[in-house]
Amino acid sequence: MTMIGVDGCHGRGQPYFRTVALMLCLAVSACETPVEQRAFSEITFGHLTPISLDVAAIDIVVAYQPSLKAPNVDHEFPVAPATAAERWVGDRLLAAGASGRAVVTIVEASVIEVALEKSSGLKGLFTSDQSERYDATVRLTIEATDFGRQLTARAEAEAKRSRSVGESVTLAERENTWFGLIEALMADFDSTMEEQIRTHLVAFLI
Repeated sequence: MTMIGVDGCHGRGQPYFRTVALMLCLAVSACETPVEQRAFSEITFGHLTPISLDVAAIDIVVAYQPSLKAPNVDHEFPVAPATAAERWVGDRLLAAGASGRAVVTIVEASVIEVALEKSSGLKGLFTSDQSERYDATVRLTIEATDFGRQLTARAEAEAKRSRSVGESVTLAERENTWFGLIEALMADFDSTMEEQIRTHLVAFLI
């Protein structure tokens, strides 16, 4: 009995084994092809005038830790709310003083996915329902301290936004909805927090 290996092919059998090997390589390559990541713009606030605080430094504390499991989905977003919140601090707050410190704490930056009830029976066959709703929340606190001037002050702001998607939505459409949700959420937060700063941190404004 003769045993023939791929590396030891002779005669007419050799092209066959080469074809099989090539097909296997192509199949493996196809399985390993990564899913293309869509590029999204950054959510920035550089077009807005920075809020100058009479402190020498601004620190960011990320107290919120994503659970990375349902119903939380913020870790799946093209721009996570925590990332947008950190960018807000960097773009909107400016340490313009000689002493003192401000500590900005990201208390919450979550998105919860809520399954929506769909139409049943005959109506369900002809109805395209909204299938999921996304509830986003961002909440930050700012604590400013200057021991030399014996001053302390605190401001806090929270913003909430929700958006839903239909059951026939594509992945690209869902991601666009997610991005738009965080963009609108941070716009709401920006206006709310600026108002709180100008009310409660007035002693630290320059």
